[in-house]
Amino acid sequence: MSGVNLISIFASENKENMISKSCKYAIRAAIYLASRADEEVKLSAKEVAENIEAPHAFIGKVLQILRKHRIISSLKGPYGGFYCEKHQLNIPIINIVNAVDGLSVFTECVLGLQECSADHPCPMHHQYIELRDKLFASFEETTIGELAANLNVGAVFITNI
Repeated sequence: MSGVNLISIFASENKENMISKSCKYAIRAAIYLASRADEEVKLSAKEVAENIEAPHAFIGKVLQILRKHRIISSLKGPYGGFYCEKHQLNIPIINIVNAVDGLSVFTECVLGLQECSADHPCPMHHQYIELRDKLFASFEETTIGELAANLNVGAVFITNI
């Protein structure tokens, strides 16, 4: 993967990323909720937004998408909020990507060509396929719970310094 940096897929804020800003926030929100699963707390969208450094109005919509796809749960009412159940800890990250962005990013041409394939490749086709396949496998093999466990022991972070 000469010259291709996986971090750059997530670092830039423009629309040419592999995954959208909404998807990044969704992944962070799911990890945060999963990190609190043992506490059995229900958190408001505002609390989630503050803890992952995301805009409150924006994160509310993202959390509803995750709830609709049963990636997280919610309870209405004065003691309600968003939370992650134990069985949801086993959900792979690819489910979040699919719920928010869809999986077309793993099939479309990196340069936006309509007819890009092994038989008719764009200039980046072969390098991009390798990166795309590794990223897909990583998202498919990594669960929300695994990432939350790393967060809970302080090995990783979901906020800026």
